[in-house]
Amino acid sequence: MNNIEQKFLEIRQFCEKNANPENVKKYSRYFTEGYDAYGLSRVVFETQKDQWLDEWKKEMSFENYLELGDQLIATGKYEEASFAISFVYNQADKFNADTFEHLGKWLENSILNWGHTDVLSGKGLSCFFINHILEIEAFAPWTKSASIWKKRSVPVTLVEIIKTNTPIERILSVIEPLMMDKAQKVQQGLGWLLREAWKKEPALTEAFLLKWKDICGRTIIQYATEKMTKEYRTKFKKH
Repeated sequence: MNNIEQKFLEIRQFCEKNANPENVKKYSRYFTEGYDAYGLSRVVFETQKDQWLDEWKKEMSFENYLELGDQLIATGKYEEASFAISFVYNQADKFNADTFEHLGKWLENSILNWGHTDVLSGKGLSCFFINHILEIEAFAPWTKSASIWKKRSVPVTLVEIIKTNTPIERILSVIEPLMMDKAQKVQQGLGWLLREAWKKEPALTEAFLLKWKDICGRTIIQYATEKMTKEYRTKFKKH
């Protein structure tokens, strides 16, 4: 058994030992797409994740963590995938363009829910742009993906990028190919992003919404306008 296999087994045994069926029942209602979990508490998860990162720092390279992550994220188990994502984003200083494509394959092939998508996006993918490894236009091929989660990752990542000095015009240009997407989880991500864009550049974002309001999914408009007054929202009703 090699080092990666040993780590995988250690993680699985830890999850099985700390399983809590009540937590699985409690949180499953938030995941209409399915929730195959052990039920680890947040405190147990975070404490053990930090312990492993500290214990393994001399023996595990970043490439080792990616390899381990490939195995963990393919199991379908919620916490195993969560460990994979956490191990990677905690070493964002080692990211490069190849890492971006590697994580894209996780979204394309293995990630199964909005929870993992949003954590990977907000804490991991955003680092590629905040740290100037890539430009946000690198997302262009992702908007054409067959994966709901890979497409959702685009606007959810850009929620973090809005906090930087990236022009809103560029951000809106990146998401425009997704505006006709039919998947609700993608539409929710787009609406969330547009709500944040509106807070920063209301006139520009409203012009974008008016352009799309009659043809895009209503979930996008619902989420994008939810911080507006009821009266103000009426201008974005579909005609």
